[in-house]
Amino acid sequence: MLARMLFTLLNRLQVVEKLAESRPIRRAAQITAYALTKAQLAGQDASKRVMRSQTLRQVREEAGRVPGDLGEVGNRLRRVRQTFVNEVKEGWKDGSRQIKK
Repeated sequence: MLARMLFTLLNRLQVVEKLAESRPIRRAAQITAYALTKAQLAGQDASKRVMRSQTLRQVREEAGRVPGDLGEVGNRLRRVRQTFVNEVKEGWKDGSRQIKK
């Protein structure tokens, strides 16, 4: 019964307009728009970082080469791992600096 009353109430244009004009609803809309914009920018920034990533470039490069023996494969994996670890450390430092600001 309560759900039906709420449904009926929220389907009235005048009620919806009054709610839309209220300060709490406007503020909620502003916060939502801000959060979505911030998330979109963060996603774009992350994708740009991935595309210019040394690790990604190195993996593509190493995948194109045919390994001579098992020792060479181990060396390649070690280099890729080290590059990845360095990039994670740099990203961690950058994140820490941004949080401090």
